[in-house]
Amino acid sequence: MKKIVILVENIYEDLELWYPKVRLEEAGHQVTVAGPERGKTYFGKHGYPCKCDIPFEEAKSKDFDALVIPGGFSPDRLRRRKEVLSLTTEMDQEGKPIAFICHAGWVVISAKILKGRKATSVRAIKDDMENAGAIWLDEPCVVDGNLISSRTPADLPQFMQALLAQI
Repeated sequence: MKKIVILVENIYEDLELWYPKVRLEEAGHQVTVAGPERGKTYFGKHGYPCKCDIPFEEAKSKDFDALVIPGGFSPDRLRRRKEVLSLTTEMDQEGKPIAFICHAGWVVISAKILKGRKATSVRAIKDDMENAGAIWLDEPCVVDGNLISSRTPADLPQFMQALLAQI
């Protein structure tokens, strides 16, 4: 059993949070949802609720084996939190899997871990990814070392196969 942390903030892409969460739990892993405030419920773009287990400041790399960052519009809020950027950077430095999808590329951009690495995202942030130094590929799932990225909810099967293979 591995311990995985998933980030939440309002206006997350519902499928990009819940599909990984359920698949990881089905595979026998422990999933913790980290957000701004313990116990608070956050809502996805389509209104699906997700309760936060721990606040960002308690999410430490040493306690987790992998990080999942859902897309939607929540990454624009997530990337403004120093605790989120620190967690992302530490997980990367330790070589732990970081799975990000759609607009979640904004978080890894702000964590400054993309330079010279292959990744994908929703096409809307392709320029942002390239300007951060990523080698952007238009593929359902791109794996570069510990980084696992996908474009949209349509790519979730490939995204989860790659994440489960790494953990």
